[in-house]
Order: sequence, then structure tokens, then C-alpha cells
Amino acid sequence: MQQDKLWNDWHPVCKAEELADDPKQVYVLGERVVIFRNEKGVHAFKDLCIHRGAALSLGKVVDGKLVCAYHAWEYDSGGTCTKIPALPCDRPIPKKARATVYHCTEYLGLIWVNLGDAPAPLIKYPEKTREGYHTIICGAYEVKANAPRIIENFLDVSHLMFVHEGMLGDADHAEVVDYDVDFVDGRLITSKIPVYQPNADGRSKGGYTDYVYEVLSPTVARFTKTTEGSDEEFTILTAVNQEDTEQCKVFMLLTRNYDLDQPDEPFREFQDVIFYQDLDVVESQKPELLPLDLQAEMHLKSDALTIAYRRWLDELGIENGTMPIPDEKRKGGRKRTRQQATKA
Repeated sequence: MQQDKLWNDWHPVCKAEELADDPKQVYVLGERVVIFRNEKGVHAFKDLCIHRGAALSLGKVVDGKLVCAYHAWEYDSGGTCTKIPALPCDRPIPKKARATVYHCTEYLGLIWVNLGDAPAPLIKYPEKTREGYHTIICGAYEVKANAPRIIENFLDVSHLMFVHEGMLGDADHAEVVDYDVDFVDGRLITSKIPVYQPNADGRSKGGYTDYVYEVLSPTVARFTKTTEGSDEEFTILTAVNQEDTEQCKVFMLLTRNYDLDQPDEPFREFQDVIFYQDLDVVESQKPELLPLDLQAEMHLKSDALTIAYRRWLDELGIENGTMPIPDEKRKGGRKRTRQQATKA
């Protein structure tokens, strides 16, 4: 896949609890990656032994070293090969005997990998550690689609009344009021968008809910739902790992500041239903690559956020999962400004 800006972004690859004693193979932007844990933390290498190309994920972790299953070459946390059993003791290990090392961290209950040389900052999600708030993780969901299509579906307000009718929307309350989209502190953010929801979170409480959406990176977005006259807040953070072309894993963090004494499973089951209602639609969309040329598909005022999202992807030069604007259409055109990127 293309080495665009996504190469320097962080991508969630699994739940932290899933990475125990054994190494694990994951994919990020078409790259085969091995992740493992030792006393120093979590680590990510290209899943390839420099000797004969075997997958390091087939091996094991011994005394903090990643040991290849093929010839038992050992690699330390920094990727340096520290032992080659077949090499006579009086001969030095070649300096080229190194694994390709990627950035890796444990954050928000997930393992994140960054392939680039200049990693972007991790996204911020203060609700995870805020007193009086509780977070659960939903997923990973497997989706045969590209990350921009998945994120755009998450940001789409006007589908709630039909794909999720009777739960997150009602066909008799389908009109979407005009709302603002701004670019603040490196992210897109909307004004409040009121939506009538018969069953907003699985508790069968109906009424109008105000959505505020934020796009934190090309593959991470969130919304917070509130109700006038109530202190209750419900937030979902959606983080997508583009494993390969038209193949993604989606993780969702659900945070609430109410019913903290209630079990998590009903909230998780409700979100599973919502996600799988979206799945067939997202996997059916053509073209599979998100068109950044706004003339390629029709748009309405209610699409203000997704229009701004496409313009932002274009400005960032995102090619993975998108259909960039052809060069001939750019000739003679002015360079897009930030104001144009958020004006719908």
C-alpha cells in the first residue's frame, strides 16, 4: 500500500489483553507485523527474520528476546540479533543481523503500531481516565472495506433514521438540521446535531439526543451524545486499522458516566447489533475507494461533516483507501485552504 501520511499515524491492532506470552501476527497497511510483550513493554517488528524470511510470529519470547522458530536467531527489544546458534562462538554476529523495528505502544486498552519514521502524536481520549466515567471496548470487528468508507459511515447522521430505525433513528424524524463543521486543534468538530432516537443506547429511552462529532485522524473519529436537562454523556471512539486493501479491523471504545453499577454486556450487545446493521451497507459501497473529488458523488447540506472529511483527506494527501482527485482536474485550480476544507 502507499506510504502516505497514514504511515506515520498510529493504528490499533488488537486488545492489550490479547497480547500475552506469545508473539502475535498482525497486519498494518499491507505490512506483516509481529508484536510481542516482555518486561520492557510491547514491541513491533516486521514479521520477517533477516536470515531466511520466516515469520518471527511463529517463534516465542525467551528471557525477553524474540526467538525465530526456524533457526532460533534471537532478537532483543531494539531489533538487534543477539544470538545465532549455528555461528561458531569465536565469530561476531554480523551487524546486518537486525529486525526492522516499528513503533509500538499500549494505550486505551489497545496495542497500537506506527510504521513511520516520524510518528504523529497519539490521539487524545480523556474520558478513558476521567473520574465518574467507565469505558468498555467493542470489537474487533472485521470489515471488507477501506478505512475511509468505514469512518465516513460512522460520521453520517442521516443514515441513522433508516439503517438503525427504531433504535438510533425514526423515519418520521429524518430531517437533519443545518450544523457547523470547524477545524480546531488539529481535528474536525461539529456543532450539536439533534437526532430523535427511540432507543439511544439499549435502555429503551426515547427522545432527542444531541450529537457532537470529532474526527481526530484519518482513521479515528468519535461522537458524544448528550440530552438537554440531563448530565448523562455517552461517547464512542471508533479506531480503524487498515490491514490491507479492503480489509480492516474496527475497535470501538464506549464510555458512559451513568449506570456505572450495571453490567457492561447489554451495552456491548447493543453496539454489536448497531455495527452489524451497518456492515452490509458499508461492504456494498461502490467504488470501494472513497472518492475525494466531490463531483464523483452527490452531496447534501446534511453531508457537511463527510464533505469536510473528504476535503481534509485530500489536503493531507491520503491515498490509502481513497480515490484521489485526478491531476488534470487540479490544473489551474487554487490550493485548498483550511476554510474551504470545512465549508460545506
